[in-house]
Amino acid sequence: MKTHLVKIGNSRGVRLPKAMIEQVGLDREIELEVHGDRIIIRKGGHPRAGWSEAFREMAARGDDKLIDGDLPPLTSFDVEEWEW
Repeated sequence: MKTHLVKIGNSRGVRLPKAMIEQVGLDREIELEVHGDRIIIRKGGHPRAGWSEAFREMAARGDDKLIDGDLPPLTSFDVEEWEW
């Protein structure tokens, strides 16, 4: 499908047909990527998409250890006085 860029202030835009928007399931938020001479438009992803898989891969590599080191020993306050 060929279309034209339309002027929107100092920018340019593309009008997408309603049928295309519905077919892909686009909503208010989208993501844009540039690959060479192409602009890719896709549904807006979830902020933490892919984190579960990334954490599994880190654990498999043994790269999921705390970097702060060991915790300090408990004090008498921690043991005797602190209440949740």
